[in-house]
Amino acid sequence: MEFLIGAIAQGLLWAVMAIGVYITYRILDIADLTAEGCFTLGAGITCKLITSGFNPFVSTLFALVGGLLAGLCTGLLHTKLKIPALLAGILTMTGLWSINLRVMGKSNIPLLRETSIITMLENTGLNKNNAAIVAGLVLTVVVILFLWWFFSTEIGYSLRATGNNKNMIRANGVNTDNATILGIMLGNGLIALSASLVAQYNSFADIQMGVGTIVIGLASVIIGEVVFGSRTILRSLIAVALGSVLYRIIIAIVLRLGLRADDMKLISSILLAVALCFPTVRNIAVKNLRNSVKRGGSTNA
Repeated sequence: MEFLIGAIAQGLLWAVMAIGVYITYRILDIADLTAEGCFTLGAGITCKLITSGFNPFVSTLFALVGGLLAGLCTGLLHTKLKIPALLAGILTMTGLWSINLRVMGKSNIPLLRETSIITMLENTGLNKNNAAIVAGLVLTVVVILFLWWFFSTEIGYSLRATGNNKNMIRANGVNTDNATILGIMLGNGLIALSASLVAQYNSFADIQMGVGTIVIGLASVIIGEVVFGSRTILRSLIAVALGSVLYRIIIAIVLRLGLRADDMKLISSILLAVALCFPTVRNIAVKNLRNSVKRGGSTNA
């Protein structure tokens, strides 16, 4: 069961990242590729500050700020300079590669023998995976409760309405540009926050660790919605978090069956493709079943 516990730990640490992707992808209806560079940025800031003697909680907070600033850049490119959202994310992601190297100073920063949030929890008697589960669970619950409250406020409703119908909410006097910028900042801030804990769990930050982040986030979002539903905002947030855990469990089982770790990106892409096409396949199956029932009823008549 140890590998399943490790998968649950990873899933909870990545859950906040999946929620960040959910905000841009589902609420704003934007496929934001900033996540690829923002994840590395959050991990790099955290490890750089911890190795420089900063408190791990302060380092994690700075990672959040870094993610917010990255989202701000993408939001300004998209809303003020009228660059398409997808291209704006690509531009920021590309620029973040150089910024991340500047921040880190090198391509890899180890956290060996450094004090982190995970090691603090380990000092209480927990093993590494259990410490990660506690840290990830606490952060995920706090983020979900905060977002549940936030999306029930006037600003939160404006942000949600911006993603649903910009023209309608603009006619009601809402500045949709500001709402879009806020949503992109919030999503990327959460991605960087998740990366901070992931780096402390892995005990290193690497310039390549953000590659494939958007696929992992989208897979978690889609799997969560398909399996657990998304009727309300609270249920959607919980579903995305559980989708992240389920995604990690699936990956762990697949690797346990003999596939190599090098195949993880391929597995992630296949899982995302299956999750995306599942609603269509389900609708076709239901339609065919209904047609069969109707034909059977007509024959009997």
